[in-house]
Amino acid sequence: MVDSGSGFVQRHPIWSSIIFVLAGLLLWAIFAPWPDALSDLVGRKKIFLSALLNGITLGGLYFLVASGFTLIFGLMRNVNLAHGSLYLLGGYVGFEVAKWTGWWIPAFIGAFVATGLVGVALQMIVFRRMEGQDLRQTLVTIGISIVAADLMLWVFGGDFYQIETPSWLAGPITLPLVTAVKDNGESIYLTYPFVRLVILAASVVIGVAMWLALNKTRVGMLVRAGVDDRDMLSATGVPIQRIFVAVFAFGAGLAGVAGVVGGTFQSLAPGEDTRFLLTSLVVVIVGGMGSIPGAALGAVIIGLAEQFGSVYMPTYSVVLTFLIMVLVLAFRPQGLLGRST
Repeated sequence: MVDSGSGFVQRHPIWSSIIFVLAGLLLWAIFAPWPDALSDLVGRKKIFLSALLNGITLGGLYFLVASGFTLIFGLMRNVNLAHGSLYLLGGYVGFEVAKWTGWWIPAFIGAFVATGLVGVALQMIVFRRMEGQDLRQTLVTIGISIVAADLMLWVFGGDFYQIETPSWLAGPITLPLVTAVKDNGESIYLTYPFVRLVILAASVVIGVAMWLALNKTRVGMLVRAGVDDRDMLSATGVPIQRIFVAVFAFGAGLAGVAGVVGGTFQSLAPGEDTRFLLTSLVVVIVGGMGSIPGAALGAVIIGLAEQFGSVYMPTYSVVLTFLIMVLVLAFRPQGLLGRST
């Protein structure tokens, strides 16, 4: 890892210098007190830090959705445009489980199991019959997503739902980030919702575990080998179809878990399925198809772009996200961390 980093510095000295300068400025902006001139130009430091943390934690949510999508679409080459419906279904199931049990944790289990079973059905009934037929997969899953959206609207109505945060995660936590200094020299520190930080930490743990499973275990090796040459792997006696069903179910289950997360610190409503499907597509395109680190990087970039755009340029915040995608497609079509074919 050190060799690759030093190699990048040697190959791209100008870009390396720019990255180091920008990283230093960002660290200074986060930890140092702002002079009045900078506050007048940019706004209060508290707004900047809140947008930064909101973007990173929103990126954690986007990663949970997009990581399942990148497993199914980027790695297994299954075009599942009903992935957003799995997100919304998982959120609704999690809401009902949390309301029925009175606990927050069982909501994740219920959402993961329910959407995982739907994923198994999709893999066995739809994708197994249409292997390698991208256009048919696209059209069929679009139809499934439309039907699923209407069914969920019929069952749950058009109301907004929010999963109640458990008492042990409710409330803010004080972070060691100075937002201002009083006249008497006393520092004012940033307070931030504790639940969002916990969910961000859980997203990091899930991402690291997925990367290790795909790159350091025999199952991950079999999955990658099956994508490259399914017939050869099947000839060795490996039950590749069972492995693909399990991976598909896991990716769908992650979308359901993300629905519970989204329903906890945002809300659930009709239309969220389309929103998160489009976001997953953008994240996978920006980060690189089939790359877990790429999905993490793309999710953070898109989350930060949305939050900073809504704060500093609300009129063009939506355009900013797609502008990033266009620039990546123009200069690095395989994605920031994707492999060139």
